[in-house]
Amino acid sequence: MPEYQHILVAIDYGKHNDTIVTKAQALAQTYAARLSIVHVLDDIPMPDTSYGNAISLLDDSGYELLEAEKTKLKQFAQRFSIPDEQCWLVWGVPKEEIINLADQEHIDLLVVGSHGRHGLALLLGSTANSVVHHAQCDVLAIRLPEE
Repeated sequence: MPEYQHILVAIDYGKHNDTIVTKAQALAQTYAARLSIVHVLDDIPMPDTSYGNAISLLDDSGYELLEAEKTKLKQFAQRFSIPDEQCWLVWGVPKEEIINLADQEHIDLLVVGSHGRHGLALLLGSTANSVVHHAQCDVLAIRLPEE
């Protein structure tokens, strides 16, 4: 079994995020690994920025929607004792940005939630499916209950 040093959990603020992060925390404790989280913004318009897709949690952007997203991520992370420097807020296409961040930060294990997809949804793919098939690191897809 590989020795994981840095585990990244992708969250979407769905109702199962607590379960996903709790399982990732248990793995992080087992391996004495660092645990980080990422949330990808794909549903708010982004202003032109000089910092690319990664959004600093420390700087005030002056953009109300973005500041609300930063606060939401920080509050979520605090519930799991994950420090701000181990939280990423990124703007873009989730499946692409999660993989890019994992490569950039030398992540050993990506943890994502996955709903069982069938039919057309399976053909079109999901974020978890893309991450499983395209990430360069190990991926743990946690099966989520059907809605």
